[in-house]
Amino acid sequence: MSIVTVQLGQCGNQIGHEVFNAICSDVRGTHGLCSKKENESYHDACKERFFSEEESVVPVARAVLVDMEPKVISQTLSIAARSGYWKYDDRSHFCQKQGSGNNWANGYSVHGPRHKEVIMNLVQKEAEKCDRLGGFFTIMSMAGGTGSGLGAFVTQCLRDAFPTSFILNHVIWPYGTGEVIVQNYNSVLTLSHLYQSSDALLVHENDVIHKICAQLMNIKQISFRDVNQVIAHQLGSVFQPTYTAEGGLYYSRNPLGDLMETLVPHPEFKMLGLRNIPQMPENSLAYSTFSWPGLIKHLRQMLIANAKMEEGIDWQVRPPRLGSSIPSSHSTNKPLHFNTSIANLVILRGKDTHSVDLGSFRDPSLYTSWLNPQDAFNAWKTPRAFNKYEKSASLVSNSQFLLKPLDNVVGKAWNMFASKAYIHQYTKFGIEEEDFLDSFTALEQVISSYTIL
Repeated sequence: MSIVTVQLGQCGNQIGHEVFNAICSDVRGTHGLCSKKENESYHDACKERFFSEEESVVPVARAVLVDMEPKVISQTLSIAARSGYWKYDDRSHFCQKQGSGNNWANGYSVHGPRHKEVIMNLVQKEAEKCDRLGGFFTIMSMAGGTGSGLGAFVTQCLRDAFPTSFILNHVIWPYGTGEVIVQNYNSVLTLSHLYQSSDALLVHENDVIHKICAQLMNIKQISFRDVNQVIAHQLGSVFQPTYTAEGGLYYSRNPLGDLMETLVPHPEFKMLGLRNIPQMPENSLAYSTFSWPGLIKHLRQMLIANAKMEEGIDWQVRPPRLGSSIPSSHSTNKPLHFNTSIANLVILRGKDTHSVDLGSFRDPSLYTSWLNPQDAFNAWKTPRAFNKYEKSASLVSNSQFLLKPLDNVVGKAWNMFASKAYIHQYTKFGIEEEDFLDSFTALEQVISSYTIL
C-alpha cells in the first residue's frame, strides 16, 4: 500500500525532503549480505510506499507540498530534481505570496478555508495515483502559523475526505527556550485539534535532536539541515520495509495500518515517540562494531528511563516490582522517572536479526496493567541493513515519554491565557476564548490519562 506524504509549512517541507532523500539513499545502497531477490523485493516494497514511476526516468515522490510562502517549496523542488535520483511532481504543490505570521488562527481560520479546495484537489490527485492507498503521513511544526494552523485544518479535511484511511501526523516539538513568543498557544491548539482528527501523533522534540547532533554526531555548528537529517534517518528506520511476522516471507504492504494496530490500542492514547540506535557520524562507522545484546540492553534502558539517546542513560531506573502496589503516579513504590508503556515496537535491521533475544521487552512490569504484554509488544525485522549501519534498532513507543514536555507547554500557555496575553491576535481571526478553553480541557485529559498508567 502507498503512503501519501503531506508536507506543511517550512519545517514540514524541509524535513519531508530529507525523508525522501534518506529513503532513496537507502534503496540505492548495495547490501552484499542480502540475496539479489531479497534486495529486489525490498526495493519494490519501498517504491510502492513512497514513489510512483509514472513516465519519469527517476522515481517521483508521492507527496503534496503546501506552504503559504513560495521560497522553501521552490528550493525543495529544485534540490530534489538536481539530485538525479528522485524528484517531486511539479504539479503537486501549493503556495501563496503571504505567510501566516506565526499565528495559528491565521493558518487555521483564514488560509485553510480559503485554499481548501485547491489543496484537497492536489491530495485527491495524488491519492488516485496509488493502486492501493494506505493512508497519509503529514509532516508539520507545532510552533509557527502555517505548519501548525493550516496543518491542523488540512488534517481535519483529510479525515473528512478519507474517513477510512489512516492518518499519522509527524509533529516537531519546538525548542523549550522558545522560537516565537506565542509558540505555546500554537502548540496547545495544534495538539488538541490533531488529537481529534488523526490516528496517531509521532513526535520529535527539537531539543532532543539538537543534543543528538552535538553529542552523538559531533557537529560543531548545528544547522536546521543537520537536525532534519537526524529526524529523517530515524523516520526512514521505521518506514522502510520489514517483515512484520516472525519468519515472514513477504514485506509488509500496509505500513501505517500495521503501526496503528501495533501501537494504538485505545483512541485516548495517540502519542508516539521514536528512538534509534546506533547514531554516529558516517566516518566513524568503519571503526565501530555492535552486538545485538548490547544494542537491545541500551534500547530497553532508554525506554524505561525515558532517555532519548544512548549517551547519558540513567541506569539506576528499574521497573516496579509487579504486585508491589496498584500502579499509580503517586505510588511510593513506583520508581521515580520510570516510563510506563502502553505499547512498544522494536524494529531490527541487519545481519543475524533472527537470533536476537527480545524477551526483556516482554516484561509485564514495563506495561500498563490493562494490557497483556504479549499484545503490547511487537518486533519487526529484516536482514537488510539500513543506510550503512550493519546492525541498527529502532523503538517506537506509546508511553509516558511526553508527559513532562506536554505539561510544561500547557502550563505556560495557561499562564499566558490567564493574563489575556496576545489573545487579541487570535480572536481577530475568529478563534474565541472558548476555543482555547476547549483545547486546554482536551489536553488536560490526555495528561491525566497518561499520568495514571
